[in-house]
Amino acid sequence: NDLPNLKCFSLKYVCVTEQYDRKILPLLRRMSNLEELTLYIMIQNRIKFLDGTQINNQILVHMPRLYKFIFYISTEILQHNLVPYLSIDDIQQTFTNIGYHQVACILTCYSDSVGCHVFSLPFVFDSLRYIGNAFPSIVFSHVTNLGVYDVVPFKHEFFLWIAQFFPLIKKLYVINFKSQSQISDNINSNDNQLHSIVEYPYLISLCLGRSHIDYYEQFLNDTKTHLPRLTTLTVNYDKLTIVTETLQEMQHGSIVLTSKNSN
Repeated sequence: NDLPNLKCFSLKYVCVTEQYDRKILPLLRRMSNLEELTLYIMIQNRIKFLDGTQINNQILVHMPRLYKFIFYISTEILQHNLVPYLSIDDIQQTFTNIGYHQVACILTCYSDSVGCHVFSLPFVFDSLRYIGNAFPSIVFSHVTNLGVYDVVPFKHEFFLWIAQFFPLIKKLYVINFKSQSQISDNINSNDNQLHSIVEYPYLISLCLGRSHIDYYEQFLNDTKTHLPRLTTLTVNYDKLTIVTETLQEMQHGSIVLTSKNSN
């Protein structure tokens, strides 16, 4: 049955491909008179990334009166399904082709899969997961919940960029199993950035449970990172006990530690 009286609709949903195809698409296609649509969707186990062409053919053509479309759509596919030489520009062009010019895209490599994040600009949502070392130079002024994940080590400069482009984050999840010591010195690196202290003035929760021990030192060494409001720290306790005296003293401070025994 159609929903002819529905003018505005907003949906936030995390699902696998089967749920998206069987539940989300049929629901959206019933909204023939919709004028405003907001979608925040994360889809796992898909064969192809969702791009502008698919979104138009599967959703937008069924909404002839739609004039406002705000979206964040994240698709995760296995690496062996990735189309060779597919670029961010290729994906963004599919949105330009259907009349959406203010769109950005982030591609992130995970251990055995690749994530594609496409979203309308400005970014209006409060959560973004999981992005890696490469992301556009856009100020995400509404994001308070951020997850970062990459198979390439995160440099100190990366966390400076996070502070610059995500100025209001309150919760940060870091997943990276690669040591920062694997990063070779770059003669082109900005020396000031290498010695700048990362400032996260609003961060209250930090999760390092699935990170290399180097990132414990990165965040809890006050010569590298300043976290004045941190109250919750999720860690691997065994890794935490190995770090410096500064970290050991912090265990007895005001921070609430949630230990994980994972490797």
